[in-house]
Amino acid sequence: MAMTRLQERYAKEIAPALKEQFKYSSVMQVPRLHKVVINIGMGEAIQNKNTLVSAQSDLVEITGQKPVVTKAKRSVAAFKLREGMDIGVMVTLRGVRMFDFIDKLINIALPRVRDFQGVSGDAFDGRGNYSLGLKEQLIFPEIDYDKIDKVRGMEVTIVTTARTDEEGRQLLRQFGMPFKK
Repeated sequence: MAMTRLQERYAKEIAPALKEQFKYSSVMQVPRLHKVVINIGMGEAIQNKNTLVSAQSDLVEITGQKPVVTKAKRSVAAFKLREGMDIGVMVTLRGVRMFDFIDKLINIALPRVRDFQGVSGDAFDGRGNYSLGLKEQLIFPEIDYDKIDKVRGMEVTIVTTARTDEEGRQLLRQFGMPFKK
């Protein structure tokens, strides 16, 4: 199976650098990417079911994988939300698709954000996983501006095997994630 550009860079440069930096005894201790979860939560899906279809097609364009429809876990009367209603779409990427998406996110999509100064370095969860909110799907090159019905944001969660935030931050920094200085 062919390796992506990012996978090769991880194997040849990033893993040895992290092994030396954190003084690991084995290369198996070096943190690596586990999966990427992309989620679009849409409250407006309660009134208009068609928004779910267009969000699904946007995610298919961006990731090349069919998203799963997420359902409400509990009822919230204030939002007119009942348990089991469709309220979003998500996709989980692993392997080659995950590396392709991260490559595209870091090198193509994030530089296209208006007034971009870098992503926050504080969005780690304590176990080396990183979450990033994107305000619009237009930053991805696959999305055609004329074909979208509405600008919608998404949440990207990068799950790593790192044990601490510092290990996760170094791993993502080596991949080229543009953290704020």
